[in-house]
Amino acid sequence: MDSLDSGAERTYPFRLVTIAQRGFAMSLQDQLLKAGLIDAGRANKIEKTRQKQTRQKQKNRTETADEARLAAQQAQAGKVERDRQLNRQRKSEAERKAVAAQVRQLVEMNRQSGDEGDIAYHFTDGTLVRSVHVTPAQQTLLGNGRLCIIKLDERYELIPTRVAEKIRLRDERARIFSNRPTEVPDEDDPYAGFQVPDDLMW
Repeated sequence: MDSLDSGAERTYPFRLVTIAQRGFAMSLQDQLLKAGLIDAGRANKIEKTRQKQTRQKQKNRTETADEARLAAQQAQAGKVERDRQLNRQRKSEAERKAVAAQVRQLVEMNRQSGDEGDIAYHFTDGTLVRSVHVTPAQQTLLGNGRLCIIKLDERYELIPTRVAEKIRLRDERARIFSNRPTEVPDEDDPYAGFQVPDDLMW
């Protein structure tokens, strides 16, 4: 016990062997070569194959990362384009609704009272013949082109031509039915005194 406490050098019954001496630091290839189980040419060939495989794995990892990055970029570009298209559609829909509201407001503020007259005024809506009941004054204005008919919510309303022109500027698809305004006859026209009356009934 005293010898241990005195700090004397310890002796061990077995010899210490380093890891390098046991051969653990050498690769399997070096160990096989040292043991004579393979020759140097075979060892070089194995080393080259191992390096080639390592390079191939790194290349594959790089290619996979590049493909993933490219796929992510394409997905992001597709999402951006879809968002742009959706925004364009929303904007277009909002503009269409705003125009429809303006048209409705113009019609409601400027419509003439219809269906109160005794005269049926006939006009064509596409391939169909429609009619509205108007007063004699409204019939004259319709014939002169100073009053128009507009279709709004499956109803036909009478509005002044100047309002119809404003509506047509806002919405080209508005269903407006009108006659051309009557022109002032030329003074040199020999038939100026023979105008066909607008309220002529056949």
